[in-house]
Amino acid sequence: MKFTGTTLDGKAFDGATLAGKPAVLWFWAPWCPKCRAQAEATAKVASDYQGRANVVGVAGLDKAEAMRGFVSDQKVGGFPHLSDETGTLWKRFGITEQSVYVVLDAKGNKVFSGILPAGEGLAGKVAELVG
Repeated sequence: MKFTGTTLDGKAFDGATLAGKPAVLWFWAPWCPKCRAQAEATAKVASDYQGRANVVGVAGLDKAEAMRGFVSDQKVGGFPHLSDETGTLWKRFGITEQSVYVVLDAKGNKVFSGILPAGEGLAGKVAELVG
């Protein structure tokens, strides 16, 4: 999981910290209704699997201020969110549209990439990986 970024609160983030546990990367945009619909399920997975799997939001297609507003409004502050205003991480993971999940196993291998309407099925994908 070789990537770095900056969290919405300005802290450095190293993807290497995700190694050893399954991880969910949630690529979202603050103005996206599909992303809003996924927020609750994503926050629940982050909470339910805390300590056993990592969830990281990767916000793009807008400015950091709007991204912080989304996190607050949608109550998804229980896990880190990266500000990807430049689209660097979106390109790194081949993301071409918002509301996409990338699920990685504990070794960092991509096991799923795609849209899960309202986050449906995300918990099942994570459950399979944590055993």
